[in-house]
Amino acid sequence: MLTIADTLLVAGALGAGFYCYVLSRRLRRFTDLEKGVGGAVAVLSAQVDDLTKTLTQAQTTAKSSVDRLDDVSARAEAAARHLELLVASLHDLPDPSVSKQAENPFFVRRTPNAGSAQ
Repeated sequence: MLTIADTLLVAGALGAGFYCYVLSRRLRRFTDLEKGVGGAVAVLSAQVDDLTKTLTQAQTTAKSSVDRLDDVSARAEAAARHLELLVASLHDLPDPSVSKQAENPFFVRRTPNAGSAQ
């Protein structure tokens, strides 16, 4: 009976040892930097770095675009105010058709046969 127990104990130890060996090989492949999750983590880390750089560049570009847009908007508002003043000053000018009538104060009646000899 003692021999059977020892044999089962040795078999269990060998089975546990074999299981640990297989598990260690799987873990080694799992954390491999080229093929396993370690490689995926390394690739993702590089992509995060690239994305961070791209985001920083995009923020810088957007800020400069906003600054330029603010400048152009301010210039447009100033030009609009200037145009409003010019249009307002045009309302003070006399109407050209009224001034032409004022140049000739005499009323001339045309006859219906203005082109024929009288």
